[in-house]
Amino acid sequence: MDTRKLICTPFTSSTTAEEVLRDIDLTGVRAVVTGASSGLGVETARALTAAGAEVTLAVRNTSAGDAVAETIGRSTGRIRPRVVRLDLADRATVTRFVEAWSGPLHLLINNAGVVTGGLERTREGWELQFATNHLGHFALATGLHHALARGAADRDGARIVSVSSTAHMRSGIDFDDLHFERRGYDPQIAYAQSKTANSLFAVEATRLWAADGIVANAVNPGGIATGLQRNFSPEQKASLDAAEAAGVFTYKTVEQGAATSIVAAVAPEFAHSGGHYLDDAQEAYTVPNDADLAQHPHGVKEWALDPATARRLWTVSTGLLRV
Repeated sequence: MDTRKLICTPFTSSTTAEEVLRDIDLTGVRAVVTGASSGLGVETARALTAAGAEVTLAVRNTSAGDAVAETIGRSTGRIRPRVVRLDLADRATVTRFVEAWSGPLHLLINNAGVVTGGLERTREGWELQFATNHLGHFALATGLHHALARGAADRDGARIVSVSSTAHMRSGIDFDDLHFERRGYDPQIAYAQSKTANSLFAVEATRLWAADGIVANAVNPGGIATGLQRNFSPEQKASLDAAEAAGVFTYKTVEQGAATSIVAAVAPEFAHSGGHYLDDAQEAYTVPNDADLAQHPHGVKEWALDPATARRLWTVSTGLLRV
């Protein structure tokens, strides 16, 4: 069991994003939230906007994004978020987003995610969940590194929030078959691998970029009923129902789920400390790779924080994007 002194905050599993931001003024802070046209991303963007941040919604469906931006602007009385198209499975849109960005960036919330019920591939032949959830965000973050460094210089630090999941406990990274070209396809394992990758990204990004004032942390928002589950297979839905019945997790509201992302984004405890995995607004304890998910629903497996694996994944990801 993990014996390190973990980073704690005053917040709990029932805390909402708005409560985390109480008395915090984000005026002058520029933030990007991916996947902000539905679910967790909407609440994350709304909470940041309400606190005064200048928010950009990076979304595939700009019509849906415009509707969300209008609602956020009207409900908060703040500046309406900007909407820019971004499809993380399409490298051309990631490149366009990066090239169009101007000025500093203080917060990058890598929130978007996809779940598939069966095997789908990008035009490169990459497995879609890994390509979207990890590689797309990896390309976005590395492309915006300079902007984040500028943001860190003018506000004493910049932060990246990488939204992972308890699902990471089902699988590490299979470097011999990242895209399921040889092994049988299991969408749950594919999703789990991508969520482990999200955590490993935070580990290596912090190692490489902390000297620039940039830290990255991974978060588990908890069980939240959102559109992410719309493509679940019957087996996936049954597994989720069984996990809830066994007490592995309790469903949170979207406001509660967004709270851990906001903690990683603004809490002073994580201002200059990265490479962590947060659960229920706290740094999670580490468990062995063979630990039972049902017994440790709020832990993080060693494979999701291993520095050597994080370095290898960064190298492999960089190589894939160069092809």
